Amino acid sequence: MSNNTERWKPSVTVAAIIEKDGRFLMVEEETPEGLQLNNPAGHLDPAESPEQGVVREALEETGRHFKPEALLGIYMARFVRPKTLEDVTYLRLAFTGSVSEPVPGWVLDKGIVRTLWMSMDELRASAERHRSPLVLQCVEDHLAGKRLPLSAFHIDPSLLTPQRKA
Repeated sequence: MSNNTERWKPSVTVAAIIEKDGRFLMVEEETPEGLQLNNPAGHLDPAESPEQGVVREALEETGRHFKPEALLGIYMARFVRPKTLEDVTYLRLAFTGSVSEPVPGWVLDKGIVRTLWMSMDELRASAERHRSPLVLQCVEDHLAGKRLPLSAFHIDPSLLTPQRKA
């Protein structure tokens, strides 16, 4: 047990793994480490279910409506930022599903340079540009057929209306 009195909290993120005709929808984004590739993904917001979060993030980053069909998996990775030496552990909830055509006139989220459809060969060849090792792992798991039902999540009503303990 650590002597540190501050409780450790991972950064919880949600990610959308979207395949169409053998290609995967990716985003190219500006990061503190430079221009990188990622699955449409982002941080889970307060009072938001993981499913709501991934729908929101996919829309913000791709300008497309995402329909989650299954939970792909729960992933963890640790990263130390080269410039600040910030040590961050990510807990990623990845979903697989489908997307609509782009919403006309949609402006992509700040930092997103563009969206692109990439083949597995292109994804594997660009691994050094991936935002994290989870980018490729999630796609590999998608191709391997890993799926959990969306009902694997239980969202208690207290998420929206916190209960006070007596």
